[in-house]
Amino acid sequence: MAVSVESLQRFLSITVSLPSFPVCCCYLVMIIFLAPIWQRKTSPLQIRPILILHNFACSLVSIYAFFGFLNGILWSESMFQKGDSGILRPVYRVYWLTKLLELLDTVFMIVRHRRRQISFLHVYHHSSILLLSDVAYHMYPWPGIAFYLMNNSFVHIVLYTYYGLSALFPDRSFPWKRHITELQIFQFFVGFVHATIGYVYHGFCIYGIFYGITMTVLFSNFYYKAYLAPKKPKES
Repeated sequence: MAVSVESLQRFLSITVSLPSFPVCCCYLVMIIFLAPIWQRKTSPLQIRPILILHNFACSLVSIYAFFGFLNGILWSESMFQKGDSGILRPVYRVYWLTKLLELLDTVFMIVRHRRRQISFLHVYHHSSILLLSDVAYHMYPWPGIAFYLMNNSFVHIVLYTYYGLSALFPDRSFPWKRHITELQIFQFFVGFVHATIGYVYHGFCIYGIFYGITMTVLFSNFYYKAYLAPKKPKES
């Protein structure tokens, strides 16, 4: 179905009624108003043990989510199936709670005075996936949506393992950072294709297509600026 005023109003109404919506609002307030005050009034905190624990915990939970979603999809009729079979609901719950846990990424950046890392892409990604995972868990715990979340969980296994190793061995250089971004772009492109097929042939809503486009474009732009764009010469 195409986007109408009524469907957009319903989508917004659902969003503001989510349990995660107040959390998302507080998250934005923290970034916009509290983070600058913290940086002016404090010194950076050294929290390396906490970072190690957090990152490996996120990686382990992502392993559970990946295999949980995979199992649910294998037991379903297709990866476009709609309807709640009950098998996937516990996995959806863990995935949603993991997105709440991952907001600590931003908190750790703030307390370590790494505000430059808190880009629009970072904020959009964390806040949007929190709300979307909330919608999926409470309203649409379908195998059709689980395919995208399974892929995202796999990427997060790799991502948080990299973060954990980087915190555990700060003097070592790990060459996979660029390839992780490439994996993220590929994931979002696959999600866009899946959402498009689901919309055209299986009656999925169109918002998944829009989300896939925004994430693919934003991560591609980050990749270009970080790895492909000519570096500006340093002024002497």
